[in-house]
Amino acid sequence: MRTLRSYVALGALGLALAGCATAGPDYTPPEHSVANTPAAQGSFDSGDDDAFAQADLPDHWWRLYEDPRLDALVEEALSANADLRAAEENVLRADGVVREQAGEYGFGTELSGNVQQERNYSLRSANTNLPGVLTGTFGLSVTYPLDLHGKIKRGIEASLADRAAREAARDTVRTTVAAATARAYANVCTSNYQIATVKKVVRLQEETLDATKRLQKGGRGTSFDVSRAQTAVDASRANLPALYARRKGALYLLATLLGKAPADYPRDVENCASLPRLSRPLPIGDGAALIRRRPDIREAERTIAADTARIGVVTADLYPSISLAGGIMAFNQAKNLPKQESLSFGLGPLLSWSWPYQSQVRARIDQANSQVRGDIARFDATVLEALRSAETSLDEYARGRERAAALGKAADSAGVSAAQANKLFRFGRADFLSLLTAQRELASAEVSHAAAEAALVDNQIAVFLALGGGWQKDADEEAAAAQAAADASQAPGNSETN
Repeated sequence: MRTLRSYVALGALGLALAGCATAGPDYTPPEHSVANTPAAQGSFDSGDDDAFAQADLPDHWWRLYEDPRLDALVEEALSANADLRAAEENVLRADGVVREQAGEYGFGTELSGNVQQERNYSLRSANTNLPGVLTGTFGLSVTYPLDLHGKIKRGIEASLADRAAREAARDTVRTTVAAATARAYANVCTSNYQIATVKKVVRLQEETLDATKRLQKGGRGTSFDVSRAQTAVDASRANLPALYARRKGALYLLATLLGKAPADYPRDVENCASLPRLSRPLPIGDGAALIRRRPDIREAERTIAADTARIGVVTADLYPSISLAGGIMAFNQAKNLPKQESLSFGLGPLLSWSWPYQSQVRARIDQANSQVRGDIARFDATVLEALRSAETSLDEYARGRERAAALGKAADSAGVSAAQANKLFRFGRADFLSLLTAQRELASAEVSHAAAEAALVDNQIAVFLALGGGWQKDADEEAAAAQAAADASQAPGNSETN
């Protein structure tokens, strides 16, 4: 089976033989796109915070957490995820389209054969055994398209750009899978962190409940005090089922991302106790790096290139289509006649031209031009959305850090107040309501702080996702693409095989 670069090289040979002008415009990146403006390529408006560094985002951003288990999970997802496998097949299907288009430059052959017997009959003749003629005709014809106006060339250009677009779509899936895997793992860890926080609050409230019951037995407390303490314990415990459900849901999602049934989630992750933390500021780069990195932007740009080439495909229909053709035919008659044989040869151009339908062709050209203008608009929209999502995620993370820090201070203050209220109550210098109020404020502050810390991890991953990190071309894939480009630039058609 021919490799992709072999077919591209065969196409290059056809172009060299044709040696004529190519119909339609040559592709150039949109000059007046929003991607070329200084505001789009400069530093992020929300990036001026101590949480960020101007260094470029690494390809494997999840390694910034320095968590070997997270690294292993992401790598497993990138090799086993079902959506990613489907995206890989889309790229392979695009390879087939490229080979099909490049194959248009190949020699076309046609074999034909015909055998028939002819016999003359006459109603006025009594003799019905007249001699018959057995005729055999066999032929072989070969054609080669000259592609004088570049219709096939533009078709190959379009298919190559389509393949690059499918490749970019595959990279978008890789980006999403990496972020979703890291987020699912982080959600397991943050759920356990929040569960531990709630249990800590419940233990403190249970201690107060036990002390209240002892005071009631000693005559210093009332049943009303006991019921209020019990209510505080029950209210805090009510937060646990939702957290357990969130953890289980994250485990099920993690299994799905790994290409496994939900029940087959990784059991060793279930008890992840510590929050994923970064040891340094987030590297975010700038707008220009974002535009280069985001695969959805690359997909939109390659779509413009593909549809630009298709303008040339339909424009070529305005001109005659010429092929070089040659053939050989053998003719033979036998049976009841003297044997006769003949052999004929032919060589010359074949011309076809659908000139009566010029208005339809020009209508298709107008449609193709409108398609490209729409692609450019969608490219601008993709760039703007990428910049917006990056700015928003950066700002949310920066503000989330401030909120988590403030809630941490509030939790510390509430802890001190609760300890003081408990001490005063034991010495009879504060009533039970003051103690319950202080503990309720502590419980609220602890739970809110834990939730803010959990949201902060989620915001970090949202930043990485918005910046377009998580995909990387394999070395052999890059080498194959480079070889294909080199082959396409050379006239000789090396028909290598796998």
